[in-house]
Amino acid sequence: MPDAYICDAVRTPIGKLNGSLATIRADDLAALPLRALVARNPGVDWAAVDDVILGCANQAGEDNRNVARMAVLLAGLPEAVPGVTVNRLCSSGLNAVGIAAQAIRSGDADLVVAGGVESMTRAPYVMGKAESAFGRGQKLEDTTLGWRFVNPAMKAAYGVDTMPQTGENVAAQWQVSREDQDRFALASQEKAARAQATGRFAAEIVPVPIPQRKGDPFVFEHDEHLRATSLEALANLKPVSRTDGTVTAGNASGLNDGAAAMLVASETAAARHGLTPRARILGMAAAGIAPRVMGVGPIEAARKVLARTDLSMEQMDVIELNEAFASQAIATLRDLGVDPFQDSRVNPNGGAIALGHPLGMSGARIALSAVEELHRTGGRYAMAFMCIGVGQGLAVLLERV
Repeated sequence: MPDAYICDAVRTPIGKLNGSLATIRADDLAALPLRALVARNPGVDWAAVDDVILGCANQAGEDNRNVARMAVLLAGLPEAVPGVTVNRLCSSGLNAVGIAAQAIRSGDADLVVAGGVESMTRAPYVMGKAESAFGRGQKLEDTTLGWRFVNPAMKAAYGVDTMPQTGENVAAQWQVSREDQDRFALASQEKAARAQATGRFAAEIVPVPIPQRKGDPFVFEHDEHLRATSLEALANLKPVSRTDGTVTAGNASGLNDGAAAMLVASETAAARHGLTPRARILGMAAAGIAPRVMGVGPIEAARKVLARTDLSMEQMDVIELNEAFASQAIATLRDLGVDPFQDSRVNPNGGAIALGHPLGMSGARIALSAVEELHRTGGRYAMAFMCIGVGQGLAVLLERV
């Protein structure tokens, strides 16, 4: 089977909720990294792209109607280029990358754009239709995050814990203290701040011009979710789901906006289009787990993909774990034999607690960051993995070339 290679990747800066990207529609947001790839790769025959695969978790608002196909057209790619949107909630962008690799390895494609998008700021309220004529039982549901239109059978069988509640469940079952969660969160902020200050994100970010009512557009070019904080400040934050809890706004990821995309090609296609392979996609694995402890889903996903590739965690030079909550990140890493505090391979440039978590984009972002870090350090292998709402995990292995 032909190998699948990541040849180029780019992302927008990550916007905070109601932040700099708040005025950008999700479909326009998805088009931005596609345009950037076109500009960065003039030797590519864009009509030859076999598919554009984008992850998106919401799809209830301006990201409806197959946002990947909408982005293809809005970005000015040829009409002949198709697009498909995939949804595995938090891992949608990473899943898109894995699907692109599967298509290339199977021979069904040679050149694919993969990535993801999410505008959590612009996620709409939705209302179901009446159950009967002249019914008055409708209610608005917020699509930004979490459950809506709950199935009573699902609630009875598995519960419908909120995302912060699942973080609390993991903290209790895996015995992760509040102090350790805050320490991990502070480290994420500090690493991200150092990376931003030293320009480490410059190679992966495309600046976004934001139109203003008067004057020139504001150029948005730096992730804006980062916060300067301290252990004392984090310790003073109140728990978000219960008074005796440990999960706070400071040791959890945010609600954010952003988009990312990458070129995935076979060796033949890379040569034909003048692309330089940067990383080989070795494999992808998904796993299921109880929804109430969804945060530890990456454990089994990691083990599955390592077993399939005959590799080990010890061989990983970069470990990019999406930080939905500090509790689940710590529990996952400890279970896999990785020290969440002392191991320099873990999220070396910060994670979602500091940078933010635009659901459909995040998986593509951590894959992009892993490739950049491999080339920066000369490492060989990287794992990008993450937890998923409703109880799943997904892991992708990469090798620098």
